[in-house]
Amino acid sequence: MLQTTTPLRQRLDDTCHAIDTHTRFRPEIGLILGSGLGALAKSVRVEAELEYAQLPHMPQATAPGHEGRLTLGTLGPRRVAVLSGRFHYYEGHSSEQIVYPVRLLHALGARILVLTSIVGSMNPAMPPGSLVLLEDHLNLMGVNPLAGPNDEAVGPRFPDMSEPYDPALRALTLEVARAQGAPVRPGVYVAVAGPNLETKAEYRFLRQAGADVVGMSVVPEVLAARHAGLRVLAVVVVSDACIPEQLQPASIEELLRIAAETEPKLTALLRGVIERVEV
Repeated sequence: MLQTTTPLRQRLDDTCHAIDTHTRFRPEIGLILGSGLGALAKSVRVEAELEYAQLPHMPQATAPGHEGRLTLGTLGPRRVAVLSGRFHYYEGHSSEQIVYPVRLLHALGARILVLTSIVGSMNPAMPPGSLVLLEDHLNLMGVNPLAGPNDEAVGPRFPDMSEPYDPALRALTLEVARAQGAPVRPGVYVAVAGPNLETKAEYRFLRQAGADVVGMSVVPEVLAARHAGLRVLAVVVVSDACIPEQLQPASIEELLRIAAETEPKLTALLRGVIERVEV
C-alpha cells in the first residue's frame, strides 16, 4: 500500500501552489470522470490544463481509460475543474490517496462534486448503456478514507450520511433528463475493492443486499466530499450486465466500448445540469 508522511494541509498547499504557477482560476464545481468517460473535459473552455505528473503529491492514474489530467475552465456559466482519471484501492493506493483529488477540489474552492463511473448492473431494468443516478450506496470495500485522526477544520468526526447524494441536484438531473428525452434511473451503488469482477454468488449477494449496480470507486470520494461539506451528484454508466442467472464473461475492452457509446448521453446530461445548477 502506497503511503505518505507529509501532512494533508501541507500537501494541499503544495499542489495548489503548483496550480497557481499556471493559473489563479478557482472552480465552483469539481468533476471526477471515470473509465472511458473523459470527453466532458473537451467541452470545457480551457483556462489551464495540467497533467497529474505536474501536481505535487498527486498519484498517477494507471487504470485503463483514465488519462490523468486536470482541466480548469468554464462550462456554460460555471467555473469547473475536471479530473480525467481517478485512483482506486486495487491500484495499491491508500484510502487517503484515493480521495486526495476530492480534498484538492475542496481546497481550490469547489462547492459541488460531480462523479461519473462505469458500473456493472444486477438490475435487469438497467441494461448496458443505461444511465443511473445514484441515490444511495453500500460500502463493502473494507476501507474508509475518514478512518484515523480527524481534522475538525476539514469536517466532523462523525459526518451524517442520511443524504449522501444531494436531493436538489438529483431532482435537477431528472428534470434535465426528461427535457432531453434521456432515460435515467435512480439506483443504489455498492462499492467493492476489486480488481476482479464478481462471481455469480457475489452478484446474487450484492443484489439481495439492495444494490442495483456495482463498482470499484465512487464511495470513498463521496465520503470525503460529504465530510468536507461538498454537495454530491453521481451519474454512472452501465457497461455490463451482471445478472447471476445469465452471467457471461466480460472484458475491459468491451466495457470501455460500451462506455464510449454511452458517453455522449452522459455528457449532454451533465452539461445541461451544470448550465442550470445554482451554486
